[in-house]
Amino acid sequence: MKKKSYRILVTGGSSGIGFDVAKTLAQAGHTVFAAARRVELMEPLREFGVTPLRLDVCDEAAIDECLAAAGQIDVLVNNAGFGYFGAIENVSMEEARRQLDVNVFGLASLCKKVLPGMRERGFGRIINVSSVAGRVAMYFGAWYNVSKFSVEALSDALRMEVKPFGIDVVLIEPGGIKTDWGIIAAKHLKESSAGTAYEEVALREAAVLHNGYSSNFLSSPSKVTRAIVRAVKARRPRARYLTGAFARTMVFWHAVLPARWWDACSRILSSPKLAKFSEKLK
Repeated sequence: MKKKSYRILVTGGSSGIGFDVAKTLAQAGHTVFAAARRVELMEPLREFGVTPLRLDVCDEAAIDECLAAAGQIDVLVNNAGFGYFGAIENVSMEEARRQLDVNVFGLASLCKKVLPGMRERGFGRIINVSSVAGRVAMYFGAWYNVSKFSVEALSDALRMEVKPFGIDVVLIEPGGIKTDWGIIAAKHLKESSAGTAYEEVALREAAVLHNGYSSNFLSSPSKVTRAIVRAVKARRPRARYLTGAFARTMVFWHAVLPARWWDACSRILSSPKLAKFSEKLK
């Protein structure tokens, strides 16, 4: 990267990680555009110098309008995404495709549209917010895992393709971050499992998710923000930034444990006793 101040687009800027990232980067002196479907939720960012823009990453026309309003983009932070949890048997293909549309294809569309300008200028940085779920499968999180594993593969391939043009591609892999993500995922898990053969265990898993994300044991969004800021500032950024509660622990044990042991540990987390214990975390 050749400059100290960049024009940066942050997607998913209406809450959580995206909101905090946009605010922090603007305070650091960058020209920042925060994009999301609900523009009104980003209005508070104006006081920090952030420009809110409407964006639905699944809508090509909306992407074009957003990028036209933002102009030249030096750094793209692909943060928009969501998780719909449920057994593979229970989650509709419509919901599965929607998750992939937002988390993978929307991200890919934005990458494709900013790359020509970055290539022409000879520099640029694409920062894709993945998840520890892109490295480790989660109980009842199959389609979310599929989307995040895809982001990992897409980013690895893209990094090799665009490096000769002076463009860096970085993966941010958060672990447990205290946002509404887990609350929403738990709600979806209960909805998708109601009246099915998976309902009993899914309700316990949903309780663990909800209680965990309501506790103070998880990292704040600022933990991820710091990793993204490092990726923006670094002369030679790392390919991956693994950050947040339990991220390194989960990746380590997933790598060293036999698959059967890992599966058993994942199921134990949804046992009646641990589900009940999770109530104490709130």
